[in-house]
Amino acid sequence: MSATPQPRRDIRRRSCLVLVALALLAPTACGYGSQRARGSGPAAVAPGSRKLSADTVRIGYFPNLTHMTALAGEQEGFFQRELGGTKAEYVAFDAGPTEIEALNAGSVDIGWIGPSPAINGYTRSGGKSLRIISGSASGGVKLVVNPKKIKSLEDVKGKRIATPQLGNTQDVAFLNWIADQGWKVDAQSGKGDVSVVRTDNKITPDAYKAGSIDGAWVPEPTASKLVAEGANVLLDEADLWPGQRFVITQVIVSQRFLKKHADVVEAVLRGSVQTNAWIRSHPAEAKLAVNRALGSAGGSPLPRAVLDRAWSSVEPLNDPLAATLREEAAHAVRTGLLEHPDLNGIYDLRPLDRVLRDLGRPAVSDAGLGIGQEAR
Repeated sequence: MSATPQPRRDIRRRSCLVLVALALLAPTACGYGSQRARGSGPAAVAPGSRKLSADTVRIGYFPNLTHMTALAGEQEGFFQRELGGTKAEYVAFDAGPTEIEALNAGSVDIGWIGPSPAINGYTRSGGKSLRIISGSASGGVKLVVNPKKIKSLEDVKGKRIATPQLGNTQDVAFLNWIADQGWKVDAQSGKGDVSVVRTDNKITPDAYKAGSIDGAWVPEPTASKLVAEGANVLLDEADLWPGQRFVITQVIVSQRFLKKHADVVEAVLRGSVQTNAWIRSHPAEAKLAVNRALGSAGGSPLPRAVLDRAWSSVEPLNDPLAATLREEAAHAVRTGLLEHPDLNGIYDLRPLDRVLRDLGRPAVSDAGLGIGQEAR
């Protein structure tokens, strides 16, 4: 779906405006992601806990509110309690293609990720690298713009709009929206009737303040950070989808890890389902927990106004909304980032089905794209 992914940048503090402008043009490499927990964090392994089939499971996620399940699950210890004596280690990423690289390299076993990188990773490996094993969230993506330069959707033409990374979920969604307007943009270079500027979410607010971009199609909390800097929400992506629901975050696993450590995978999914239930039933506490996790992963917690605005647009769920993944793959084909993918087998929802069945909940659909149909 994308060209070779750009490595993640390590931005320690806000740069001055000149450096921000330069940073937009010159990405630098610094590994797969920032590892957070080798025995640290809010939930350590309890002494004497029974170990599952693996000593450790490495879990990837982004410091975005759209990954609230992973953030809250780590912060409140839901994953570690289910894992018992198997240690959970966490690795933070800024965009999906980089996380797929880490999964392929064995640096991550299970990850929270958007649909486009998952599709890309699966198809480029010939269906051998990963499986989608659960949903996690819907919503939480917006087109936010400088109101002095852009007052209507038509005004987006000719402007500089940021997306997080070439081929990531928001990049594909924005390119598809551009095509819906009848405008032309070269997907690889981002040049055309709109300038698509691939920009790390961490520096997008500074780029906006510097005037290097006129807006951004981004996930939360980046969208609400821009609003705090004076931007306006021009479009909520949920409004483009039937029922205002679309998959924004799902859970993937390395096929190698799933085959060797199915018990560990099922334990993580139990933690995920429990976390989503807790978020829905304890929204105030969940909001604080996720903000603490964002502070640990991203450097500082969100201001209350930013957190409140961003929180309301993200829905945690277990359903992978598989039909919308199929549609997002069609968007990538339309924009020239993917060639007619074969998605058969991309889902293995059997571990999730077992977790849901134990809780008396119905199975969820893989839209005909799963394996093991006879067992479901």
